[in-house]
Amino acid sequence: MSGKTRQPYLHPGDPVDWSSLGAETLVADVREGLREAEEGLRRIEALPEGQAGYATVIEAMEAALDPVEDAWSLASHLDSVRNTPEFRAAYQEILPEVSAFFAGISLRPELWKRVQAAAERERGKLDAVRERDLEETVRDFREAGADLDPEAQERLRAIEAELAERTQKFGENVLDSTEAWERYVEDPAELDGVPPSVQEQLRADARAHGRGDEAAPAWRITLQAPSFVPILQYAHSEELRREVWEATTRIGATPEHDNREQLAPLLALRREKAELLGFPDFAQAATARRMVGGGAEAESFVDDLHRRIRPRFREEVEELEEFRAAQTGTERRRLEPWELGYWSERLRRHRYEFDEEELRAYFPIEAVQEGLFQLAQRVFGVRIERREVDPETQLWAPAVEFYDFYDRAGALLGSFYADWYPRKGKRDGAWMNPLRSGLPLCPERPQPHLGVICGNLTPPAGDRPSLLTHRDVETLFHEFGHLLHHLCSEVPVRSLAGTNVVWDFVELPSQLMENWCWERESLDLFARHHQTGEPIPEELFGRMRAARNFQSAMGTMRQLSFAKMDLALHRGGPFADGAAVLAFAEEVIADYRVPLRTEPPLILPRFGHLFSSPTGYAAGYYSYQYAEMLDADAFNRFQEEGLLSPAVGGEFRRAILARGNAAPAAQLFRAFRGRDPDPEAFLRRAGLAG
Repeated sequence: MSGKTRQPYLHPGDPVDWSSLGAETLVADVREGLREAEEGLRRIEALPEGQAGYATVIEAMEAALDPVEDAWSLASHLDSVRNTPEFRAAYQEILPEVSAFFAGISLRPELWKRVQAAAERERGKLDAVRERDLEETVRDFREAGADLDPEAQERLRAIEAELAERTQKFGENVLDSTEAWERYVEDPAELDGVPPSVQEQLRADARAHGRGDEAAPAWRITLQAPSFVPILQYAHSEELRREVWEATTRIGATPEHDNREQLAPLLALRREKAELLGFPDFAQAATARRMVGGGAEAESFVDDLHRRIRPRFREEVEELEEFRAAQTGTERRRLEPWELGYWSERLRRHRYEFDEEELRAYFPIEAVQEGLFQLAQRVFGVRIERREVDPETQLWAPAVEFYDFYDRAGALLGSFYADWYPRKGKRDGAWMNPLRSGLPLCPERPQPHLGVICGNLTPPAGDRPSLLTHRDVETLFHEFGHLLHHLCSEVPVRSLAGTNVVWDFVELPSQLMENWCWERESLDLFARHHQTGEPIPEELFGRMRAARNFQSAMGTMRQLSFAKMDLALHRGGPFADGAAVLAFAEEVIADYRVPLRTEPPLILPRFGHLFSSPTGYAAGYYSYQYAEMLDADAFNRFQEEGLLSPAVGGEFRRAILARGNAAPAAQLFRAFRGRDPDPEAFLRRAGLAG
């Protein structure tokens, strides 16, 4: 069947024919997938309860849903990387139907009866993985409202549909307001202090948009991170920094793309949903099955870290204020928000004689990727090979690359796309998307996994390759860690595979990978000067390591402020309107913020992690810090037994990467570490213990 002629979202090809996945067939294809899934569920509901078992109900339900889930995964991916007006209109048209269908699965009484009957009949008779799948399915149904009365279930359906629509609009407002702003610089003096590599990229971007030439150059600044972050960090022009900073604060908060009035309704809908399901608030509903154990426990975790690092946080703020005063010959005062990144960078250079831009020449993206693949091969026993595909049909953008992922024995575990550069229609940030969870080791019919890693890194400019900052390298390693979790899965049940784990455990593989960006032994695999091929000089490496924990308390406190705000909002309320939400959040995190002369508006109107999907990181932002505790402790074992040890890497792969959600997260961690996590590990690594 040709993907170009019939139902391309349901039959996308292998590799996927992205050229056939447009707006014109999206609605019809997904509706057909929903129709087929509905037929499959009705067959299960018609099954005599005496015939209800794991195969006839649980496996049959997964088989019925897989095609439409895969089709919607492709559509959601394109919504993130190729968002055109036509595609957006089609996506918005079908989104309510998709949301209503999936939200309604657990609310089908006859299906719930079959699930319960299967559980009663099979409990204690299955292997460990399928036993867990059975119990997780029962809990999923209960926590999605299966035991509610019909009136409450109908209200729950309406809540889910409205959440889907409102969060979709929230994300679109962020994207549109990000893309709506640009600033052209025509006086090179405005860019004094900005590294030449960044200036070159800004100039190339201006030329690509029809501005500037050799005689009269121009530079284009946007609200994409590779563009605006170096301005705030390096530009001597305070006026330019202020203008750029003010533009970032208007993302999601302009009259045309205003998310502020979305905040109270979104929080109210989530709270109402939680209360319908028998929880006191949304935070408890979201965290009840996670490692942390509940919303109050999560907030206590955040509060405890806040208390422990607050003294060092205050010291770091005072040091920065004193440094600015000394350098400018003025009295010490609070900084302006557009001064914070600039003076922090100046202080780091002063204290460590270290400029992060010095490292950029050693991190061409091709070498970084190749070194990362070598590390994965040595440590985790996998092999990665680029596959040439037709760029016109089998990629959604020219700069995307496609790779195959094998185990040591040569079995194809999966494939993945890498999409690293910003462009119009692509959302900001970095992420991994498991496009399809497969069954690669199934002896009868192997089904490889499929995934994608995306970012918004500095693209090539002219003859200069894409040269990454060290933070960019960490981002690339981080997303690859999520990809490893997805592609190394050996779980025979798709719903338990890969990254389908509790939220405060999912960041462990990704954050673990970042550690290898700081070690000489692993850096030497890929950190080579893009012109000379020389490794990072030992003296520069020493300064980089010395500066690793520079302002670690300020950085940690910033993350904790987001986590505290998230949890407090999802445990609090109700809120009358967006202004009440913002006022409450301001008060909650007052002691977490750097005191500044101009109080910056909160991130909430552009906080896609919390509000661009019905759940996402809502009541889960603390998991970044929680996972830092896990990854610091896990990496200690590599430090103790061998940074590139295939034995330790093999154990991590078998205990964590391959197991997905086949067992509780705490059990998986103990299987690798031999004990519960050490809560001090992160603080020691960050230089904040004691």
